[in-house]
Amino acid sequence: MELSSKWTFERDRSALIVVDMQNDFVLDGAIMQVKEAMNQLPKIKSLIAKCRELSIPIIYTIHETDEVLNPLEIAAFPHLKNAGMRKGTPGVEVVEELKPHANDIIIRKRRFSAFYQTDLELILRNMKITRIDTVIICGTVTNICCESTARDAFFRDFKVVFGSDICSAVNLDAHKATLANMEIFGRVLDCYSILSALDNGRG
Repeated sequence: MELSSKWTFERDRSALIVVDMQNDFVLDGAIMQVKEAMNQLPKIKSLIAKCRELSIPIIYTIHETDEVLNPLEIAAFPHLKNAGMRKGTPGVEVVEELKPHANDIIIRKRRFSAFYQTDLELILRNMKITRIDTVIICGTVTNICCESTARDAFFRDFKVVFGSDICSAVNLDAHKATLANMEIFGRVLDCYSILSALDNGRG
């Protein structure tokens, strides 16, 4: 079964979601470092620049955790029990290379999906005269927050464009498994293909 060939997307109905490209995930030696995320900064930066050039909305997500509000997450990642991913710390801010502009949107979340108990869906449905129906997803971690957000977007009838070389994971096998899953929940495209589609107006 292959759903990805059954739809196209239009840049004027698209939004870019940059998932959790924050200091605690990206910087060398960070508490939740995903090493591949640093390598992908140039491509993600080029995609953000293209979206700004074309007036495509850019939404950044920032993941925050807390021992009281995120007990199961802390259980899964016990090294976060006393530090890391904490609201108000430099670690949760977007890395300097991808720093949001004043008109960009920031979604702060406490669960893996950027849709869970946030205003993301309302923002997507109401931010433009032309309704957004497509989300382009890049960032980290591929098989956790990126995949969770992509699945929830699909469940809400958004078309999902999932960046194969602009999402990063700690484990390559997990990354590949998510890309295979996304062939059902969306379309998997590399950064070059996404940029080309945006230049052409549709993909």
